[in-house]
Amino acid sequence: MEWIMAVAVGVLFMIGVYLILSKSLLRIILGTSLLTHGVHLLLLTMAGLKRGAAPVLGSGGDAYADPLPQALILTSIVISFGVTALYFVLAYRAYQTRGTDEIDAADEVSGKEEES
Repeated sequence: MEWIMAVAVGVLFMIGVYLILSKSLLRIILGTSLLTHGVHLLLLTMAGLKRGAAPVLGSGGDAYADPLPQALILTSIVISFGVTALYFVLAYRAYQTRGTDEIDAADEVSGKEEES
């Protein structure tokens, strides 16, 4: 099972880095989102994929699932959702101001405005 998760993490990292290297702001935002999902899967895989009972005293204490990685991943999901929402707002504002979401085209537009 760990091999499947490792391949999934690798694929998410590969697609995320490819999207981050593009010139479109929307693709960059989606790339960072995929990269954070890859990190979540990596944390879950590194913690060990175990099946067991909930860590409650008195109910099969020998085999239980560790709740710490799950709590860290849940916190990371909430933070990445907030950061992604902020990125979308900033990208929308940049699109309203410059009329495009291309990074190079936005530099050209701002360069033309400075010359006149």
